[in-house]
Amino acid sequence: MQLINVLSLLLFLGSIQAHDAKYARYGTDLTNFYACNYQVIRSATYCRARGFGCYCNNTAALSTLTGCLHYKDRLTDSLTKYFVHMCETDFKVTVTQQNITDAYELFKTSAKNVLEVPGYNRTKPINYPILFEKSVMDLYHDSYVQFLGNYDNSLYYGAGVLGYWLFVMVIAMGANFATYFFPGLVKKCTGPISNTWRKHVTLPATANRNKSEHHFFFGIHWLVPSRFETIVIVGFIAVTTFCNAHKITYVEGDPLFDLKRLTLIRYVADRSGIVATILVPLLILFAGRNNFLQWTTGWNFATFVTYHRWIGRVTFVLVVVHSVTFSVAFGNERYKEDMKETYLIWGTIGTVASGFLMVQGMLYLRRKWYEIFLLIHIILAVLFIAGSWIHVAELGYVWFFYAAVAVWVFDRAIRIARLSFFGFPKARVVLLADETLKVIIPKPSYWKSVPGGHAFIHFLRPSCFWQSHPFTFTEHAELRDKIILYCKVKGGVTHGLYQYLMTHPGMSTDIRVAVEGPYGQSSPAKKYDSAIYVAGGNGIPGIYSEVYDLARRDIKQSLKLFWVVRDYKSLLWFYEELLALKGSKISTTIYITRPDSSEIIADFEQRHPEGTTTVELENELEDKLDKGDSIKEKSDSYGSMQPSHDLSHIFFKSGRPSMNEIVEESIAESSGSTCFVTCGHPVMVDALRTAVVDNLNNKEGKSIDYFEQLQVWA
Repeated sequence: MQLINVLSLLLFLGSIQAHDAKYARYGTDLTNFYACNYQVIRSATYCRARGFGCYCNNTAALSTLTGCLHYKDRLTDSLTKYFVHMCETDFKVTVTQQNITDAYELFKTSAKNVLEVPGYNRTKPINYPILFEKSVMDLYHDSYVQFLGNYDNSLYYGAGVLGYWLFVMVIAMGANFATYFFPGLVKKCTGPISNTWRKHVTLPATANRNKSEHHFFFGIHWLVPSRFETIVIVGFIAVTTFCNAHKITYVEGDPLFDLKRLTLIRYVADRSGIVATILVPLLILFAGRNNFLQWTTGWNFATFVTYHRWIGRVTFVLVVVHSVTFSVAFGNERYKEDMKETYLIWGTIGTVASGFLMVQGMLYLRRKWYEIFLLIHIILAVLFIAGSWIHVAELGYVWFFYAAVAVWVFDRAIRIARLSFFGFPKARVVLLADETLKVIIPKPSYWKSVPGGHAFIHFLRPSCFWQSHPFTFTEHAELRDKIILYCKVKGGVTHGLYQYLMTHPGMSTDIRVAVEGPYGQSSPAKKYDSAIYVAGGNGIPGIYSEVYDLARRDIKQSLKLFWVVRDYKSLLWFYEELLALKGSKISTTIYITRPDSSEIIADFEQRHPEGTTTVELENELEDKLDKGDSIKEKSDSYGSMQPSHDLSHIFFKSGRPSMNEIVEESIAESSGSTCFVTCGHPVMVDALRTAVVDNLNNKEGKSIDYFEQLQVWA
């Protein structure tokens, strides 16, 4: 997939052939210059070819222009220098300050009022300067202040939208740094103000308890952000709406446009297009895996992907507004001819691509065919960037696409570097109970694991080498030079591996892999007096790696681990890790929601016969697998066992746990501050979040917090 991404980008860059114009800020001087220029060409003819070059070559034209600019002292030194430079560079004509002074003297002595000239015809060339009415000069000036000022204002308002995101992230950075560097202060924040803020803003779901679990709306799957994320998104939409509407006004009698409606449409078209362009680099940045803001704000990748989607939606709306309003502004007579222009053709391609991106990015499609979604998403994104790039190349706004592409290239380069530095080792892939793949990967000595982090893995087989999927990992309990990934068999690549392993003796084989990571970061749990980890099903690896890492540290801290599984069979694929908890300071409780499953005895006989240690069993099992013997043959040589035999250090409970009871009991037993870290089924995660929110104002007055490892972006 990385190669496809990079090749797509290089193809795009190689195909762009445009003369990129520099961005021009109009400001007061150029606005005055353009206003007087337009008034001159609308009132008189001095040269056969109209253009700025006429002022450089025709004294009467220059005289009229200087007369207009001297009204209200608009002919500044900086504008004079600009005019002299323009004549020299663009028209190869030398104009001096004295020439401009002489032209104004000519205006004062020889300018005529065209109303007093018999038979005056503005289309016939003249050789004398003319006078303008002050009220008319004011009208042209005000019209150009609105017209050209809208371009400048659009840049400022676009920067204002970016400033909004900067403001939000500064707040997030402050909260993140306070948690890590001032944990004592955070622990003291248990008063009514801080608890109200967390209870009603930062921790809860938007409306009800569902945040990680998807919703249905008229049969459409969709995810609702957290309440804080929703507030940020609503604020973003409000700021963007304001920045696209403010100072869009009409000057009565505007000489630039015939109708008020068309005037306002044109201003809206310009504003929406420029603001959308300014948002594109941020849109790309938030979608990147190597977004540096993840480390500074403490937001995880899923949060940035949420914001990426909403920035994309707002950008799409602005692009549609820009396209529709400009189409209306062209009018029926000009539309067909104007649409033949190259920049408009590519603008249309970019608009259509953005529309397909909106439809193609629906949650149902992402989950049903993720790899196809991702490939098409990249192709459409390239079309959008390419179309937009060419569209604005000669308008002075291509620099924002330079920034967007630079961000994209940087992210891809880092991802390829991560893959290369890890190497391409052979991993042992085993199909375990509960349809789980265990992937044991040798890691380089310099590759540092991140407890609670995740990595993207490529299985380098012809059928799926281009795909990468994220999985949390743990370090091998005894072999520290390996990492272990547990992959639940679902669809796509994991189902393909499942079928592949079913054809191998012992359902195990070696597969060359590529690993991109590590990504993510540990929660701030080490800063709390008690850390409570709650995992569900296949959400245990990341939770385990983090709590096990804390247990090995010399920290006076209470650690609890809760794991909710369907049946005893579900313990098999994580058995070695559970055994490694023996003798640790982690109090572990496992909830079995279906304790009466009849499969348990045979499955435990297969995996851990009585009296066999973890390492011995693994070595013997690998020997049997290498010889082609079945797991069942090996298990038949051992007696039966019960789960409690080797796992006497773990409390087993039947049924589903009450998240509220876990939270209340943990708070009561804690000596001080308490945090809850969770990963698992979205329903369980949402239930724990709700329980934590409900207990913020606990009677003990203890500080409690909540952190989520679960990241839902597909």
